[in-house]
Amino acid sequence: MKNLKFKSISMKKISIVIIAIFITSSASVQAQRVKTNRNNPERQEWLRDLGFGMFIHWGIDSQLGIVISHSLVGASEDYVNRYFNELPKTFDPTDFDPYKIAKQAKLAGMKYIVFTTKHHSGFCMWDTKTTDFNITNTLYQEDILKKYVDGVRKAGLAVGFYFSPEDFKFLHENNKTIRRFEMELDEDFLEEYRAYVRRQTNELFSNYGKIDVFFIDGGYGKLEATVANEAWDLQPELVITRGVVNTPENRIPGEINDQLWETCMTMGTQWQYKPTNDNLKSGGELIEKLIETRAKGGNWLLNIGLDPFGEIPDPEARNLTEVAAWYFINQEAILNVRPWVTTREENIWFTASRDRKNVYAIITGIPDWRRGTRKEFILGSVQSTPQTKISVLGENHKVIEYRPKTDPKAYFTQTEDGLQISVVRGQSIYKNRHWPNPIVVKLENIEPSDDPAANK
Repeated sequence: MKNLKFKSISMKKISIVIIAIFITSSASVQAQRVKTNRNNPERQEWLRDLGFGMFIHWGIDSQLGIVISHSLVGASEDYVNRYFNELPKTFDPTDFDPYKIAKQAKLAGMKYIVFTTKHHSGFCMWDTKTTDFNITNTLYQEDILKKYVDGVRKAGLAVGFYFSPEDFKFLHENNKTIRRFEMELDEDFLEEYRAYVRRQTNELFSNYGKIDVFFIDGGYGKLEATVANEAWDLQPELVITRGVVNTPENRIPGEINDQLWETCMTMGTQWQYKPTNDNLKSGGELIEKLIETRAKGGNWLLNIGLDPFGEIPDPEARNLTEVAAWYFINQEAILNVRPWVTTREENIWFTASRDRKNVYAIITGIPDWRRGTRKEFILGSVQSTPQTKISVLGENHKVIEYRPKTDPKAYFTQTEDGLQISVVRGQSIYKNRHWPNPIVVKLENIEPSDDPAANK
């Protein structure tokens, strides 16, 4: 370490990003609406360990490439009737292969999938006895939910259901205006509504074996509670997210929250398949959002909108492949981790093992870090112990291809300013030597810094 010149970083410059608390608007954070959380605490911790999941929004209106369900709100009677009566006649997702999708998700690091069993339109993706507005009354005819469950289980991933207690078809059949929220429903109708969604919930949790995760989206409070309690009664080990714990939409909260929370986010600008006029996040953006979410203690549920034939569209599939490449190298920094004493210092994010003996410094924001070059950093929130070791995930620190004279080893030294680390990006990932995505430095047998400013 004698000949290394480290970049000096003052402790005052350590960036500890703790922004506003969770916003409580329905658009950004879905707070607890089911009064009693009956989730098994051990199962909640199990879900926190998984960390990363795939959300699948899919319905009969994917044929039009429009927002899922919501086009029915404010629509003309002609539009509503054609939506309910005509779209099922052309829906035939013959290319749906849930095992293939689950394998793609698994390679990208996703450990569970949450699938839309029924969105607000009321269209059911299973062979329900509660309504004819379901998948068996389409050209497809088969129970697509059963195929989903079997495929995800075969791939070894946890099985999740999305379910909307709000049901536009049910409202329309009962001569109610189709809308969300701000509805005045008399108690007799609410009781009928509750009985309807209870029967559907009973089918979902009686006919498809063990379900791991449940996402309840909307339902005027009383409907949500009915659905949650019916599901828990049937499957006590079920972990319910939306409706019970915080589930921000399309945003990552600014603070560390060391308990189960899950942010769900679209890859583009809407939840369902959008073949035109979209703006997809790049693979690099997805990787950095996953890192930020895990550093702040949350789970990340990344949404994919399947096309009308049941496949992941090509641009989204390519982005997932980039995520897969990064995760394959760096999964240890994402799986089974908890927040460190700070989320980040400047462009370096942190995650930690449960016992906080191992910390992962995830170095972002250096897209031009060429293979075979060394960079130095100072970490203010950590300090070494006699047993400390450091390494770059994915690298053996013995050799760099085509650079036999380059020293590939990682070094560290403890100073008053923090832990100084010096690391080389040594692994061949892209042929042109430019791997634009984050590098992860593993710090073993580490402790928090004594500086209280660094440990907020």
